Amino acid sequence: MNKSKRHDRTRAQESSNAIERMYITMRHLFNRGFYKPMGVSGETLRESLLLLRPEIYGSISEEKAELEGLLYVIDRLPQGIEECTFINLTSDEGYANSHFKPIIPPKRRRNCYRIDDEQMNIEITRGRSEIYDILTHLTFLFVESHKISNRVLIDEQGTTTRDWIKLEKAVLKSSKLDQKEREIAVTHTANILGRTFNELMSIYDSFSIPTQPERFLHIVYWLGKLAIEETVNNNKRTVTFSPVLRERLGHHIHGEIWADNIKNVLKSNNLLDREIHVISANMHSVMNSLFMPQALKTFAAKKDIFDVYQALSQKENKALRNKVEKVALQNGMIYIPDNSGANIDVQIFDTSKIDYSKLDIDVDKEKVSKTSELPVIIVMDYAFGEQAYETMDELLKPLKVGATNTHLNVASISLMGKAGILEGKKGDIMIPSAHIFEGTADNYPFKNELSKAELEGNDIDVYEGSMITVLGTSLQNKEILKFFFNSTWNVIGLEMEGAHYQKAIQAASKVRGNIGPDVKVRYAYYASDNPLETGSTLASGGLGTSGVKPTYLITRQIIKQIFN
Repeated sequence: MNKSKRHDRTRAQESSNAIERMYITMRHLFNRGFYKPMGVSGETLRESLLLLRPEIYGSISEEKAELEGLLYVIDRLPQGIEECTFINLTSDEGYANSHFKPIIPPKRRRNCYRIDDEQMNIEITRGRSEIYDILTHLTFLFVESHKISNRVLIDEQGTTTRDWIKLEKAVLKSSKLDQKEREIAVTHTANILGRTFNELMSIYDSFSIPTQPERFLHIVYWLGKLAIEETVNNNKRTVTFSPVLRERLGHHIHGEIWADNIKNVLKSNNLLDREIHVISANMHSVMNSLFMPQALKTFAAKKDIFDVYQALSQKENKALRNKVEKVALQNGMIYIPDNSGANIDVQIFDTSKIDYSKLDIDVDKEKVSKTSELPVIIVMDYAFGEQAYETMDELLKPLKVGATNTHLNVASISLMGKAGILEGKKGDIMIPSAHIFEGTADNYPFKNELSKAELEGNDIDVYEGSMITVLGTSLQNKEILKFFFNSTWNVIGLEMEGAHYQKAIQAASKVRGNIGPDVKVRYAYYASDNPLETGSTLASGGLGTSGVKPTYLITRQIIKQIFN
């Protein structure tokens, strides 16, 4: 083995050990009930994250501030969290019925509540993966905050640099900043962060929100201010876990309510005895694939079908989406908004009510018209990490009414998701043959009903192989990913739910007997990023419209297989 390969292997092993240490530490801190991220109790988390240097957190281990990673994290945490000394992770404990207004981060559906000037409560309803996600992001945030304090503190008495004084003046100014004032403040902030004026200006507007155009300056100031408080006055920020959360975690409370709700809707609509196909996907692609030709006949005339789907995905075309939804609701779709706390909305499609003459998917229309009992399709929004096991496990259990158990007649389970790709680019498609659970030798091989041949030939590259189900996408670094890619596991990509879904499906079909042993499974992912490629990580920005075509290619193939 040559020296460079040996070094890569060692680095991958170090990284793998760092991830394992982080998870063990997070579980320990959770059981303990509280910790101080920048104190002794948070030291292992900080050290592991700095050793790991995940791709998503960019220059976390360098002296200069990490801007794209900061934006990624801020989009997934509640507005105002940078001002809070106390962060309390709770279960669903009734805050929805209080005067507290929920704060929902733009890129994560979770309810958060600002209790007072110092405290933010974050509701955990999606299991351990959500806790890991939040603690990892907070560790990054606090490490970055201390980079700021290290650069602005002159002495132990709290004397600060001129740059800091100027930033503070700009942030605390009661009136709106004009262009000149903003650029002066950005110049001082650039010195504080060890970044160029140009770098800050290019990302500045990405942090802004309508109520806070200068939010970037605000975030930098408050992160630095609380880090200075920690350094000078030992006033450490604290993360706590409520006793109710610690008691409830892992008990499938939200998943059970969520699944029972779906089964009761099936029962009340006389759909419980019908053949059922479950699809984990977004809340638009199945609906649009089934009803767009009927709802937008005039608009879609002479247009390429993928251009129509692209138009439907654009924010400004809400009226078009409403037309499709209206036709869907008139032709057998039932929408179940989530009220269980699982944050997973559901659509149920009674396919006997679809007008197949208007469907543009290649199905055997003659066969469909002669079928007495057409299937029911349940589309569930994306789960988050370990929550995939909880929700699928509960959904596949029989409905219990009194002493009677009614089993669901589940014929297939499909997953259309997005994932990181290790060979290829954003927008490519991955067809897995097995899910391997990171950090263990647990592997879940299966016969995938979807194949590479069925999705090729549309100017999109398609890859087949194993997928790694990772403990958290934000913890992966190049060394670990290269090891996966070059190993005999034949890994093509990484995601967070596959092994959890497959574990629930195999338990339900082969162990518990809740569903038939021959249930078909379909898994396909489109690439949201390539973490091995500089500038293509999740922190470098969204997919834009490059995800539209693969999403609909996969969705239409799943629907085609269900009907044929």
